[in-house]
Amino acid sequence: MKVFVIVPAAGLGTRMASPAAAKAKKPRTKQFKELGGVPILVHTLRKFAATPQVYEMIVALRRDEIAGFENQIEKQFPEILNKRFQIVEGGEHRQNSVANALARTAADSDDIILVHDAVRPFVTSEIISNVIEAANKHGAAIAGLPAVDTVKQVERTAEGALIKSTIPRASVVMAQTPQGFRYSILKKAFDSAIVDGFLGTDEASLIERAGLPVVVVMGSHCNMKITTPADMELAEFYLQHEDGNKS
Repeated sequence: MKVFVIVPAAGLGTRMASPAAAKAKKPRTKQFKELGGVPILVHTLRKFAATPQVYEMIVALRRDEIAGFENQIEKQFPEILNKRFQIVEGGEHRQNSVANALARTAADSDDIILVHDAVRPFVTSEIISNVIEAANKHGAAIAGLPAVDTVKQVERTAEGALIKSTIPRASVVMAQTPQGFRYSILKKAFDSAIVDGFLGTDEASLIERAGLPVVVVMGSHCNMKITTPADMELAEFYLQHEDGNKS
């Protein structure tokens, strides 16, 4: 069994941009913002490069970012190349980017595909290993956390959101990544989605749509998705804590 890691990183990350940057012709995408002097995407890739089970990493980027990132990896972060590594052109949506990367894998039917957000740099080796193990056993698995806040279902109106019901927290999980799947299951779900013109919010939603079970393994509050400028402050704190544990 081989493990392939797909990191879709072709998004613009508009929520991270300042108003001035948002108006720029080429705003800096959030995955390339620096955390401790290193691009967030590189922090993320380092976690998988250090995972023994991982065979290959495939990153999906915007076309105009590919050459520059390849050069940066070779010159500044060669440790990423300890694993088989390739970059593919991403698509308009996450699903398109993952599909492009999936098409470039040389995976067998029982190999495991992990899909991980480019801006979740604090994923732990334990979470990665647990998702791999669960995906290998059950066919599909994601990292997730139980909801701690009260969850309301609402109806959007012109005057705002109106609460329709309260969803029991016990039945709610906050999805994280990595999400892991046997190649044969994920490929079939993607092919079906393409035929039907279905666009899911994540890879697990495509498996759910096919009526197949997806197991949840425990994630971590530290496995945050860096989305807004406020998230960067918390990420800097986590990075200092992480670095402190290494010393």
